[in-house]
Amino acid sequence: MKTLLAIVAPLMLLLMPETALAQAGIPLVSVQPSAAGGNDYSMSIQILLLMTLLTLIPAALITMTSFTRILIVLAILRQALGTAQTPSNQIILGLSLFLSLFIMAPVFETAWVTALQPYMNETVGFSEALDAAKIPFREFMFGQTRETDLLLFAELGGYEPFNTRDDVPMVVLLPSFLTSELKTAFQIGFLMFVPFLIIDLVVAAVLMSMGMMMLSPMLISLPFKLMLFVLIDGWSLIAATLVTSFTV
Repeated sequence: MKTLLAIVAPLMLLLMPETALAQAGIPLVSVQPSAAGGNDYSMSIQILLLMTLLTLIPAALITMTSFTRILIVLAILRQALGTAQTPSNQIILGLSLFLSLFIMAPVFETAWVTALQPYMNETVGFSEALDAAKIPFREFMFGQTRETDLLLFAELGGYEPFNTRDDVPMVVLLPSFLTSELKTAFQIGFLMFVPFLIIDLVVAAVLMSMGMMMLSPMLISLPFKLMLFVLIDGWSLIAATLVTSFTV
């Protein structure tokens, strides 16, 4: 609810008619020098910047959260089961999204308390709120990123060795995080694929020994794989494995 309010409130402000702002004597675009030597932007500019950030939410969902790893693992699981389009892409996307929200809940809560809430209460400026919102996401990404990937992209970018995590720019952290997520997702997918592969091999060997070479092994092994997956409560195990694989 808090996150929804943080998104809806700027939308309501943006939909206010321009004439109301003009009648109130508030300029639509203004930049005033601040006491600290910087610039204070008018609310309309801040709302425009905020709406621009909202358009980047899909990209941020993929590049800064647990969504990528979960989606890849579930896609590999469907391939291992051999169920073609079951569950459908919409179900896999929905499950990935809500598992991501569950995993990222502490990060979102921290960003709300330290950045969005003070900004909505007008106790901090837009730039300060943006800097504060980055901190929990950076900590989450550092927890999943391998040091070798960080060193690789720092070297490719021509950066000097970093002394602290605060020195690592986002342009280095984001690709490092995504690369580490891909590696981890495929490692989990490999370990998950092996039992189903063994079932396929056993069924194929049995059919070959019986001379039933015209019968597709996949057709016979599918019920056994589904039975195994149901008996071990596979969906709960996969969800638990994905959740515990993240360091939050």
